[in-house]
Amino acid sequence: MSKPFKNLVDNMSPERRKKVELRTNELLLEMEIRELRKALDMTQEELAATLKMKQSAISRIEHQSDMFISTLRTVLEAMGATLKIVASFPEGDVQINQFGEVRKGKISTPV
Repeated sequence: MSKPFKNLVDNMSPERRKKVELRTNELLLEMEIRELRKALDMTQEELAATLKMKQSAISRIEHQSDMFISTLRTVLEAMGATLKIVASFPEGDVQINQFGEVRKGKISTPV
């Protein structure tokens, strides 16, 4: 028989609860494009209209596991975001600016 989740949490040590809370917050900061679009209460049709694309193209983009940085940047900008690429080293983070100048215009997606 299953037990309520609250019982599991109530039986955790304070240290364990803190660790779970930190991991939960990390996961909330990691989203796929589809999840981000939904969180913004935006449909594929609305995003497609903003990008002057077909809805089916948005669906393909959302299901890709690999894409051009320019494609990602264009989609995120249509959602109101700015793409920043950061390399994390043990000594600290470095923002990569090599991709700052991206050709404006039609989105290209890898085959």
